[in-house]
Amino acid sequence: MLNLLAISGSLRAASTNSALVAALAANVPADCRVTVYDGLGRLPIFNPDEEGERTPCEARYLIEAVTRADGVIVSCPEYAHGVPGGMKNALDWLVSRDAAVGKPALLVHASPRSLFARAALAEIMRTMSFALYEETALEFALLGKKPPEVEEILADPTSRQAMRDAVRAFAGFIRGR
Repeated sequence: MLNLLAISGSLRAASTNSALVAALAANVPADCRVTVYDGLGRLPIFNPDEEGERTPCEARYLIEAVTRADGVIVSCPEYAHGVPGGMKNALDWLVSRDAAVGKPALLVHASPRSLFARAALAEIMRTMSFALYEETALEFALLGKKPPEVEEILADPTSRQAMRDAVRAFAGFIRGR
């Protein structure tokens, strides 16, 4: 059983990225389990002086969750052509740790328009030594949709199969390393 950690880079209550990671967690192959990390908004702003024994509890929880996971799945919005501060802050808490080094990661997308954030996030994660899996893309056009429309799109059998297929391919990447 592969244990995967899914992180939404959005703090919005009606976030399409959060809806995507929740749907993904509910539609994975039987040999995988996805846990959704929901502590992004509780993380304190990264401060290198607060590392080591002084690492705040929520940051320690994130670090341990990434360390324990066999792989990480991230769905992140784009704000002003970049990665939102909360997502970047979460990654900053991992920078000086071994948690990210060689950790398989998959980026999934709730909007086909977030090209700048995708590139920036991929660059940040590669720099941190995540092992990005980029062979299979999982993207849904959820931007601008109302929550019932998002739910309908993500509940569609074709969408559910696409999620299972993407996670199955990612699992194969993890197992083949």
